[in-house]
Amino acid sequence: MLALGVFVLLWGVIAAIANSEAIPSPAAVFREGVVMFSGKIGGNTMWAHAYYSMRRVIIAFLLAAATGLPLGIMMGWNKTFDKVVSPIFELLRPIPPIAWIPIAILWLGIGEGPKIFICYVGAFVIFVLNSYTGMRYTDTQLIDAARTYGASRREQLFHVAIPASLPSVFAGMQNALSMAWMCVLAAELVGAREGVGFIIIQGMNLDNPPMIVVGMITIGIIGILLAVSLRWLERILCPWRRELQ
Repeated sequence: MLALGVFVLLWGVIAAIANSEAIPSPAAVFREGVVMFSGKIGGNTMWAHAYYSMRRVIIAFLLAAATGLPLGIMMGWNKTFDKVVSPIFELLRPIPPIAWIPIAILWLGIGEGPKIFICYVGAFVIFVLNSYTGMRYTDTQLIDAARTYGASRREQLFHVAIPASLPSVFAGMQNALSMAWMCVLAAELVGAREGVGFIIIQGMNLDNPPMIVVGMITIGIIGILLAVSLRWLERILCPWRRELQ
């Protein structure tokens, strides 16, 4: 809280020194936030806009988890599968999510589909990379010990390798969630009439910097709440993981 207070204080000082409408003061942003959360913008309240963005991110995140995790695990576990899939993945991986917007519109129209797809692309790559890395760096002594006690290949995978890779997977989940939030702004450029990205664009079109900042802060707060939820889930599923004190 102290760091947050110092940040707001510095922000206020910089806004006062700049004395420019392009750098709104904390007070101006607070007043705009009160107006936005108590009234309607573009036919929806700010709560509704936050809900639309969060829904897109969560759907994309779950789809990316359902496809990216198994793919990364199989690539890390099976060398033959890795040799077949890696060249295709490496070809697609460097393409930024925003570059997929035109083809997403052609494939899925201008409804919710392309917006979720753009967020999905960003999260999917991180899911694959982290689950792949987690599997490749599984302690080989654990695998050898399981093999010594007669564990089958399937048991080595599900009872040793996957649990050992969970910390890396959860790190990837947090990065994937952050990436999905970054992509939602680009996604809501695709003819969106609701969402926090739409609010930020409206603020730019209306030359209203406080509106833009309120949208940015809303994204940050929702992102923090989702990240905290993931860390709480990680502590439950990975109780053996220790952190530096």
